[in-house]
Amino acid sequence: MSKVMRNFVLPVLILLIAVALTMVMIGAKKAPEKQEAEDKAFLVKAVEVTTKDMNYIVKSQGTVQPKVKTVLSAQVSGKVVKLSDAFVAGGLFQKGDLLIQLEQADYITDFKSAEAELARAKAALEEEQAKGKVAAEEWKSVRDSVAPELGLRKPQLAKEIANVRAAEAQLERAKRNLERTEIRAPYDGLVRSKNVDIGQFVAVGSELGSVYGTDIAEIRMPLSDNDLAYLELSHEGSRGSHLPSKVTLSSQVAGKQFSWDARLVRNEGVLDEKNRVIYVVAEVQDPYMRESAIYDAPLKFGRFVSAQITGNYAENIVVLPRNVLRLDGTVLVVDEERKLHITPVSVQKSDEKLVYISEGLSVGQKVIVSAVPNPVENMSVRFAEESGEAQDSIGEIAKAGGSL
Repeated sequence: MSKVMRNFVLPVLILLIAVALTMVMIGAKKAPEKQEAEDKAFLVKAVEVTTKDMNYIVKSQGTVQPKVKTVLSAQVSGKVVKLSDAFVAGGLFQKGDLLIQLEQADYITDFKSAEAELARAKAALEEEQAKGKVAAEEWKSVRDSVAPELGLRKPQLAKEIANVRAAEAQLERAKRNLERTEIRAPYDGLVRSKNVDIGQFVAVGSELGSVYGTDIAEIRMPLSDNDLAYLELSHEGSRGSHLPSKVTLSSQVAGKQFSWDARLVRNEGVLDEKNRVIYVVAEVQDPYMRESAIYDAPLKFGRFVSAQITGNYAENIVVLPRNVLRLDGTVLVVDEERKLHITPVSVQKSDEKLVYISEGLSVGQKVIVSAVPNPVENMSVRFAEESGEAQDSIGEIAKAGGSL
């Protein structure tokens, strides 16, 4: 075989042998067995329905203000000669404490003058009474007829009686003006502002400062129309027999969370025209804890607080996460055969985390709490625990969603 034939025939022969072997191997391979694709049911997470009795909680907020606030004014004029150590912004005082002392010299003089005038008027009255008795005896001794009033000096007696009463009134006024030189605390409280100082002359009506009462604090809180459905409110001065609702206030003080107990005492009875809300008022007793034996953070005026108002009592309520409720007012329920059902429910209340259902669900039913993109009635589902995943109870989900 020539060299040319060997270089051409040998590669072609090898290629043909390789093709033949490949065809034999392909022909000897068994065809793969056909298996039907498994149509798995949609995986969901569900909780078992339970009911509970509860009070609805309505949330609001507001700023702490004193129930009583007073602007101290001078009822008499004079120079300020003394100020209490407590009469400074933020100073605490008790009822009856002397806060401001005005100069008393002129008022003491007026008081003494009024006392002297009263003594003179009383002496003149006694003298006139004696003259009247003498006149009556003289008239009786000379005549048997009834003596005229002028003869018995009755007009003169009436004049002296009037003079005594006028002198007594003058003395009472002088005494009041003297007492008014001492501006005393009208109640237990604190000083909000101070407008005078020692040596300053004040006229009648001058504002000396403002004070706040610390016995009771008020929190004015807005509520919407929806919130009103869960509360029993009374108007100021109404004769409602129900007890005031309990309110829990909370705020951060020096980086720590504190809470205070309050009572919802009234609503203002007028809907705000701008915000379309009605304001309710809660009260806190002894906010500065001046009478409390246990020291805690005082609830200072001006502090912004969050409020949870205990509302109406409800029975047999199902509490679910807010995302469970669909836009059309339905929830997804799974029956014993693992079939999905779109069930309408009656929602009593909802907030940003939870929904409170009064009708439409029964105890023991399973409600889907995971997302189902396109639910169809009677579609098959499977539960998360069947795939080895833990399933939350409705109590755990409600606890994670928020406090009732």
